[in-house]
Amino acid sequence: MPHFLTTVRSKEDLETIQLKGLQWTCRHAYEGSPFYRKRFDDAGIGLEDIRSLEDLQRLPFTTAADLQEQYPWPLRSVPFEKIVRIHASSGTTGKRKVMVYTAKDIDDWADMFARCYATAGLSRADRVQICVGYGVWTAGVGFQLGCERFGAMAVPVGPGNIDMQMQFLVDFQPTVLCATASMALLLAEEVDKRGLGNKVAVKKVIFGAERSTDAMRSKIRELFGAEHTFDIPGLTEAYGPGTGLDCQLHQGIHYWADYYILEVLNPETLAPVRNGEVGEMVYTTLRKEGAPLIRYRSRDLTRLISGDCPCGSLFPRHDRILGRSDDMFIVRGVNIYPGHVDEILAAEKGIGSEYQIHLDRKEDGKDYMTVLVERASDGDPLADEPLSRKIERDLRKELLVSGAVKIVRYGSLPRTDRKTKRVFDNRD
Repeated sequence: MPHFLTTVRSKEDLETIQLKGLQWTCRHAYEGSPFYRKRFDDAGIGLEDIRSLEDLQRLPFTTAADLQEQYPWPLRSVPFEKIVRIHASSGTTGKRKVMVYTAKDIDDWADMFARCYATAGLSRADRVQICVGYGVWTAGVGFQLGCERFGAMAVPVGPGNIDMQMQFLVDFQPTVLCATASMALLLAEEVDKRGLGNKVAVKKVIFGAERSTDAMRSKIRELFGAEHTFDIPGLTEAYGPGTGLDCQLHQGIHYWADYYILEVLNPETLAPVRNGEVGEMVYTTLRKEGAPLIRYRSRDLTRLISGDCPCGSLFPRHDRILGRSDDMFIVRGVNIYPGHVDEILAAEKGIGSEYQIHLDRKEDGKDYMTVLVERASDGDPLADEPLSRKIERDLRKELLVSGAVKIVRYGSLPRTDRKTKRVFDNRD
């Protein structure tokens, strides 16, 4: 059995791995990072105080602001001589969040990602077309690294260049496509538009980096003739994509709890949420050398899924990423997450997968929300009026604020090979 498939033998075994990893991480960070040493000292916490997993809650949090303030080498806990690579994600203040990696970090990341491909049921006979960004981002190199560690054939195309994507889909016959959900939809619609459905061999689509609606996933499977779509979470601060994957039963994302501890906390009180409630994902790594994370607030929102998965895996599960706590917008005093609008629209029939939310402030000083929603590809334009009224009622009932809904022609909202922009706030 490949070593990346080595799994935990029991829940008690996993807890033992986590406690040892937590104690190692605290010691490694304290000894190697002036930032963490000061945080521990200011909090009055000694390394000998970490005796159980419950002691994790005594540790201070780390935030994106901490990373940006420490630019260019935040959280660095090893000498520069041990660093073999850097990756970075975008920063809201102009300073990117830069992470450093040791050779062991790269190996661990490859193993985690290879485990994702195994969880999706790939074999070494599969061919994987990788359509995500390369460069300083973790996306492209992460998907390729895991593919090569797993042993399948990587076709590293990157995003964009639709003609080349189509040519490779036909000529190289990849069986797996890795992309953002928006890029996967763009390619699926292009395959359909060009009449290539019977000439491509894609059976599985793996995507992350943005929330995908059920309608979007269904459309991608339909147009590709694919059997499965999978969600792959991850963030640059925690290696990159590949921190988990939903199995072929699609009853939640198994996350690799032998590499990190995941807390789901109320983003306002920072207390653990009740079982099944939505909260913010907080990461503590267990093996990461270059830039370990201790209670890192990701701002991503999800919920934990209790119980055992029928697939038999002992790895715990969380739901799909439901949005970000800092994506929230306020309309007439009501807090709204784009993910909540996603969930409401997902229950509607007769609409497509694409939508936009427009926020305006008019002369009366009040805020107004307009939701543009694409009609289903086979939808009847004569049904637009009653359908928009129904969605308006559902939005008002669920969000507790009114909004206008306009049904637009299928395919009229822009497609992208990156992440789709959903919210357009035009208020001053």
